[in-house]
Amino acid sequence: MSSVSKETQSDSNQAGANDVADSCDVAALNIANVGYSYNDHLAIRDVTFDVKTGEVFGLVGLNGAGKTTLMKSILGLLNNYSGQIHIFGADAADHKSRKKLTFLPEKFEPSWFLTGREFIQFSSRFYNRVLDDATIENAAKSLELDVGFLNRKVQSYSKGMRQKLGLISAFLSGCPLIMLDEPMSGLDPKARIFVKNLITDAKKQGRTVFFSSHILSDMDELCDRIGIIHARHLCFLGTPDALKKQTGENNLERAFLHIAAQVDGEPQKQTQTQPDVSAA
Repeated sequence: MSSVSKETQSDSNQAGANDVADSCDVAALNIANVGYSYNDHLAIRDVTFDVKTGEVFGLVGLNGAGKTTLMKSILGLLNNYSGQIHIFGADAADHKSRKKLTFLPEKFEPSWFLTGREFIQFSSRFYNRVLDDATIENAAKSLELDVGFLNRKVQSYSKGMRQKLGLISAFLSGCPLIMLDEPMSGLDPKARIFVKNLITDAKKQGRTVFFSSHILSDMDELCDRIGIIHARHLCFLGTPDALKKQTGENNLERAFLHIAAQVDGEPQKQTQTQPDVSAA
C-alpha cells in the first residue's frame, strides 16, 4: 500500500482544483495567425481560433492536413512558427506556460521497465501531484484496466492497455487543459465509452479538453465546437450542428467531406477569414 498521507494527497488535489479555478477567466488556448513551414513546404498558414476555458474542442483534418504541426507548435516542440500562441494568457514560447497543460500523443509508449502504477506516480510528479493507491486504482477501474496489471511491467501490456495507462496519467494530472491526439487509438468500443465519460467528467470539473480524432461521430457527441484544418488552413470553426446545417448533411463525416470538397473546388476562397458560426 502507498505510504502517502491523506494530508499530502488532499493538498495535491487542492492544488489541481486551484489550477482550474485560476484559469477560468481567460481562453485556454489562443491561436493567432499561426503558420509553419518544413523547409520550403508550407504545413499550415494563418490559423486563428480560441479554445474557450471549460469547453471540449475537436480538431478535424485529413492525414497531413497540419493537425500534428499545430499541436507540436502549442507544445513547444516546434518553436520557429509564425504568429502567436497563448496558453491561459501566457505566451507558449515560455516553457512555464505549459505547466497547466498535459498531452497524450497518438503513439504513446511509456517506459517498458516501469510498472503501470510506477508510471502513473512518476508522471504525476511532473505536476506536483502525489497520488495514493486508491486514486490510481479507481481511475484504472473507470477504464476497465485490470487493477492487477498496475503492478506488472508495461512491456507486458497490449496496445489498448498502454493507451488506457496514458489516459489515466493525463486525466489524473490535475491540469486544467488536457490535449489528446487520437485518444481512442487502440481502444475497443466499450473502452471508448469509458473515455467519453472521462472527457465529459473533465468538462463538468471546468477543465478544457482539446483533442484530434478521425472518429467524427465521437466529435459530434462530445464537442462544443470543432475546427477543421484543410488545405493548410482553418476552413471551419463552430459547433458540429452548425457544420451539418451549413452543408445540409445529417452526419459529421459527410459534412466534413462536403467542406473539404468545397475548399478544394474553390481555391480562391482559401484566403478568406471564416467566421465562428457557433450557436449563440
